[in-house]
Amino acid sequence: MDVVSDAIASVRTGRPHSDRLGVSGSWCTRIAAYDGAGFHVVLAGSCWLLPEGGTGIPLGPGDVVLLPHGAGHVLADGPVDAATAARAVPFEEVRPRHTAGDVELLCGKYRLDRSRTHPLLAELPQVVHLANRADRPSELRGAVDLLAHELDGRGPGSSLALPSLLDLLLVYMVRAWLARAATGTWPAVLGDPVATAALRALHADPAAPWSNDSLAARAGVSRATLARRFTALVGRPPMAYLTWWRLTLAAARLRDTDAPLAAVARETGYGSPYALSHAFSREFGTTPGRYRAATGQDLTRPDLT
Repeated sequence: MDVVSDAIASVRTGRPHSDRLGVSGSWCTRIAAYDGAGFHVVLAGSCWLLPEGGTGIPLGPGDVVLLPHGAGHVLADGPVDAATAARAVPFEEVRPRHTAGDVELLCGKYRLDRSRTHPLLAELPQVVHLANRADRPSELRGAVDLLAHELDGRGPGSSLALPSLLDLLLVYMVRAWLARAATGTWPAVLGDPVATAALRALHADPAAPWSNDSLAARAGVSRATLARRFTALVGRPPMAYLTWWRLTLAAARLRDTDAPLAAVARETGYGSPYALSHAFSREFGTTPGRYRAATGQDLTRPDLT
């Protein structure tokens, strides 16, 4: 997989949840902060979004908003100040209004495990507003159109198509932010051919016996050049990044599957369950077995402690 796909897959848990909201007249609703990422797609009409501690953002038809860190925010029919926001109706009281209105929104959440967030996702701003402009990526525009088409839930297979489209929407929103970001560490990283080649190799086969020499050869540069450019851009040397990524993958496998520790060790480049357990405990401060139990996969296996 590539860096963006892996960064998202490593933190995604469960399926996304969404509600279609139709409102008319004067309205103002508050969405509380939550552990995950939120999104809104404006299907019809226009409204305003006020993030906590931020400034109001006007939203028009076809606009998409990602709140990657789950920031609390207010949605309203027009510009809203702090005093008005304080009187906003909780979203749970507005959500049942699934009838058509002057303003129609698709509001939803992605469930995320933030314990090992990839730095690419950590760098995203509190609000990513992707306006419906002519220069917006065509794949994002297409995903929004498909979502609008599937929302009535009447087409064959719509219950499977909708969550799949929402997952696709998340990828396209992150991709669009990377493409348009004027500054930032990870847009620079993914714009550098040497760092990108090295990251692509590490993410494609994290279990391979990588060394600085073999990775430099894959990137087509000297070992010194790779170390200098990768470290300057990514913030850690190539082998340190590989160790971090392997343990992040191991944590995701322990969280999401019942695979034995020996299998997890093989998949993440560790020669034995003991080697993985030692590295995991050093990084996480707990054993793989206790980590798995704490994250919901409490399987009484002798090789998980």
